[in-house]
Amino acid sequence: MPSDDSSIHWVEEPDLGLSGRMCLPMFAQGLTTTLRHLRRAISGHPVTVSYPDEEPEIANPRIYRGVHRLNRDAEGRVKCVACFLCATACPAHCIDIVAAPSPWPDREKYPQSFTIDELRCIYCGMCEEACPVDAIELTSLYNLTGRNREEMHFDKEKLLSVHDATKDGEPCRTLRPADPGGDP
Repeated sequence: MPSDDSSIHWVEEPDLGLSGRMCLPMFAQGLTTTLRHLRRAISGHPVTVSYPDEEPEIANPRIYRGVHRLNRDAEGRVKCVACFLCATACPAHCIDIVAAPSPWPDREKYPQSFTIDELRCIYCGMCEEACPVDAIELTSLYNLTGRNREEMHFDKEKLLSVHDATKDGEPCRTLRPADPGGDP
């Protein structure tokens, strides 16, 4: 398209005032933030935590989004019914499920294989919200490490072991008491 085309509407750059041309307002804004953090550090609230020597304090672990877990039902079986809603809702496409016919009479399918790529995950919680049976949840475990990419692929057994490790400290969403603020 030629630059002298009549259908092109050229927008003129607005004239900046004195405060727009000077960096003083932005400098003052940055200095204010620095002084606020400095005042907080002086009053005894450190800005940084010396991890791993000091464990960080999570203000509300019920709303923190950390490592995933697959929940178990009352009989110790995986709660997942392989409906693929979590994998469909996941914007990062990091959940892979292989369904198989269920050996139990109370459901049609169960996940023969359930894998989450924790390196690809953006920890948005969409999988947790999409699950109709509260089978997948995000825990408050934050120290997620691995020596290679394969260790960061959590399979069904590893996700169930996270459940076993966190079930006492963080009960399943359906077993939690209702929060007076409206958060389940």
